[in-house]
Amino acid sequence: MTPIKDSVHGHVRLDPVAAELVDTPAVQRLRHIKQLSTVRLVYPSANHTRFEHSLGVYHLARRALDGVGADGDTAAHVRAAALLHDVGHGPYGHQTEGIIRRRTGRDHDDVGWLLTDADREIHRVLERNGLDPERVAALIAGEGGLGSLISGVLDVDRMDYLVRDAHHTGVPYGTVDTERLVNGLRLVDGGVTDRVASATIGADVNPANADLVLAEGNVATAESLLVARSLMNAVVYRHHVSRIAGAMLERACERYLDGTGTDIRAFRRMADHDLLVELRETVPGLGRRIERRDLYKRAVDVGVDRVPAGTVDAGHDEETAAERGIADRTGLDRDAVIVDIPPRPGLSESAATVVADGVPRRLADVSELVAGLRAAERRRWTLGVYCPAEHVEAVSGAAADVLGLRTDDGRPAQTR
Repeated sequence: MTPIKDSVHGHVRLDPVAAELVDTPAVQRLRHIKQLSTVRLVYPSANHTRFEHSLGVYHLARRALDGVGADGDTAAHVRAAALLHDVGHGPYGHQTEGIIRRRTGRDHDDVGWLLTDADREIHRVLERNGLDPERVAALIAGEGGLGSLISGVLDVDRMDYLVRDAHHTGVPYGTVDTERLVNGLRLVDGGVTDRVASATIGADVNPANADLVLAEGNVATAESLLVARSLMNAVVYRHHVSRIAGAMLERACERYLDGTGTDIRAFRRMADHDLLVELRETVPGLGRRIERRDLYKRAVDVGVDRVPAGTVDAGHDEETAAERGIADRTGLDRDAVIVDIPPRPGLSESAATVVADGVPRRLADVSELVAGLRAAERRRWTLGVYCPAEHVEAVSGAAADVLGLRTDDGRPAQTR
């Protein structure tokens, strides 16, 4: 075993396959992808990387596998998937995921192309050690039994990033008891969703088609994960400064790709610093602002009750059309106006399965906290329109007209 000292979990001990995988270029690249991308413009100490996070996910996956009794070939594939789960991320992680998805049809956890085609070194390491790259890729995507341990509502990915992000930002809200969570995981005979009453728990369950649940007595454990995620959303992940910077970064990347003809395959293998240099040179209006933290300001910031029906579900094309409309009305360049419509509010963790009174049940059905947290998420959802500080007043009025925003008394929405 190869020990690595981690700031969150102490010593992470790598098995021989993991030690080989860590030295591949695709995994080493994660040292240069910040875990919290533009959040570090709000919290200066949030400079941890997806490399550290990947080690943490691997560590928790090993602990969870021991707890559910999975071993041998199955455990070896899951451990590899845990370590490699983020190798598909582009520069700035989730901040560029929308661009990559629109241009390739792939999300960051769709890594079959990388493990089997683009990165032959990972492929060679896996096959040399008797592991199937396609099976590893399927586990990363959350498929098949223990795939939900890597990508699901009770996955070790969120367990690690919540505690790690809280640690590095210095906020107390993401603290969860990862030991109790991983020790409380159990494998349940497949079909929990359709056959809750008849689901069985036991050591003889086949990991290939099982579901993960939290054992009896862990409703509060599951609630703690839900509360942590909700509070981190409010204080860290959706901080308005990070949202503004992220929206500026996304627009700058679109201009860069369109203006330079850079291949999207090369783009998604960039590191953070590579992209920042390119944006500074090729899209200086936005790139230099991001580099210097000279960010746009909020011209509009309104909740879900202030927008027309259907706007919450508006996509990228609708955002772009609204930006053009606002820019035309105010006489501004199109890069001076950014419309930011976040995804519909929700907490996927509420779908976690916990055993209550001997029966696997959805957390939302046994926890009174879920309804309140869902309501809080809905109240926190805001549509934003951003622009340079000197244009806030003009953009605010134009945005209210273009987007059909409203206040309680019917007047155009005002800034906060």
